[in-house]
Amino acid sequence: MSAVKKIAVLTSGGDSQGMNAALRAVVRSALYHGIEIFGIQRGYQGLLNNDIFSMDLRSVGDIIQRGGTVLQSARSKEFYTEEGQRKGAEILRSYGIDGLVVIGGDGSYHGANKLSKLGINTMGLPGTIDNDISFTDYTIGFDTAVGVVVDAINKLRDTMSSHERASVVEVMGRHCGDIALHAGLASGAETILVPEVPYDLGEVAQRMTHNFAMGKRHSIIVVAEGAGKGDDIAKELSQHSKQIDARVTVLGHIQRGGTPTPFDRNLASRLGDFAVRSLIRGESDKACGIIKGELTLTDIDKVVNTKNDFDHEMYELALRLSQ
Repeated sequence: MSAVKKIAVLTSGGDSQGMNAALRAVVRSALYHGIEIFGIQRGYQGLLNNDIFSMDLRSVGDIIQRGGTVLQSARSKEFYTEEGQRKGAEILRSYGIDGLVVIGGDGSYHGANKLSKLGINTMGLPGTIDNDISFTDYTIGFDTAVGVVVDAINKLRDTMSSHERASVVEVMGRHCGDIALHAGLASGAETILVPEVPYDLGEVAQRMTHNFAMGKRHSIIVVAEGAGKGDDIAKELSQHSKQIDARVTVLGHIQRGGTPTPFDRNLASRLGDFAVRSLIRGESDKACGIIKGELTLTDIDKVVNTKNDFDHEMYELALRLSQ
């Protein structure tokens, strides 16, 4: 006997590639198990606005390859309040909905956690490009975002080499440097700056100047936004050495767009189906993740109160290979 009869799904916070694949998996898995499924437009704000509709197989047809989220997303100040949270729970109950799958990042998980305490069975899926959710090796959209950054760096390297310049590439990652690290390593960047590791721009400038003197024709510096602004870093590098002609590229929201990679589509599909099956088993207030290839469940309370581990071993590898 299923612990839930009706499930709703929403996407919240910043969009990430693969959200649609996750949504598709949630809807089709629920229908496969004979459970009614509802979509909520525009995240928690849509919930408070009663923007809820019944979904079927055709609702998620031809979306697995699309970036963004067909359910759309929005911020909701009202839902941050206890009154807003109680209102959201009551609206779900008015539809007979007793299970909710939330696809989003840390803030979205907080919302799911609050609703669970009000009697709604909840399950969180890690939909964020930053890879900053703990208790999962990868978040949905991270692999695609890294590919977008690597592609941009490949193009920048061509023009930087032609003019013997340095390129400072600012990528997303306010509190987590995983995009900068993975993209920097994959693209052979000479310098990777992340919020988790202190750095000395004087030393960076000295190394760049030496490399140019030895005949190197370009230099790529990848910086996570949480480690500093690209313009400030370029300016300081030029102050340390007049030989450094640094140009800045801020990739911004382009990192969120594009077709999700097969890895992200498969990850999203596995996690979406896992979330539904976990609700059916009676689980609630859990975050779905993947660790060493295995699907895992972790208390949302624990996830939102634990800092994601930075891969210092990979960072050291990038340093060794950048010489």
